[in-house]
Amino acid sequence: MSMQASPSPQGGGERNARASVVEASGLGLTFQTNDGPVQALSNVDLAIGKGEFVSFIGPSGCGKTTFLRVIADLESPTSGTVRVNGMSPEEARRKRAYGYVFQAAGLYPWRTIERNVALPLEIMGYPKQEQRERIKRTLDLVNLTGFEKKYPWQLSGGMQQRASIARALAFDADLLLMDEPFGALDEIVRDHLNEQLLELWKRTDKTICFVTHSIPEAVYLSTRIVVMSPRPGRVTDVIESTLPRERPLGIRESPEFLAIAHRVREGLRAGHSYE
Repeated sequence: MSMQASPSPQGGGERNARASVVEASGLGLTFQTNDGPVQALSNVDLAIGKGEFVSFIGPSGCGKTTFLRVIADLESPTSGTVRVNGMSPEEARRKRAYGYVFQAAGLYPWRTIERNVALPLEIMGYPKQEQRERIKRTLDLVNLTGFEKKYPWQLSGGMQQRASIARALAFDADLLLMDEPFGALDEIVRDHLNEQLLELWKRTDKTICFVTHSIPEAVYLSTRIVVMSPRPGRVTDVIESTLPRERPLGIRESPEFLAIAHRVREGLRAGHSYE
């Protein structure tokens, strides 16, 4: 059974006033393997409103990435439904309704940064002038102006991930799916990119679905945190953040932040003991 936490007076009312960008109902997915069926997701019910920043956290193999892949039409559910902006995931994919940022930046080493960002625009047939305008705008959003002619191998890991985010933003989808984009980076770089991602979110009002293994990262970034149990992946808690929209890194030492982190930690422990 999936459970949702009672919404806070702040977050819940605002979300209910906004249209759902992602809506999952009774979602389940079972993979067929040589060792038999593997249930990756079970009875997931979740609605994500426009402009929310929702993090998914849980142990490895709990279905966090699988849920993102279902939204992106990279996996097909075996039960239940998912709607993306009122469409099926396949329709949403065909209409380029989302951008996807993977764990690795996935940039082509033989293309400059601007040509990597241009790739989806080329595929979608944007005119050259509009491509240039969009590349300039998105590189500015991720603070990479001046690095257009560089190649990926000339950039740090953090800069490469920012270029990957720019590529996902280039065609202006209002939904951004992010699968542990900072997981391989050191803590100092990760903190800096967390700050930049929050600033980007505030400037664009995108809806962001973000997978992470880090409790501090989930609490710092999110308007809501979805806690998932080990396989089969279930939603065991949905935690509304009461933190203010402006979040300097120092907020992580505040009692309010630590209280939310404690609830996430307790939710993860309860999920591990769930039978």
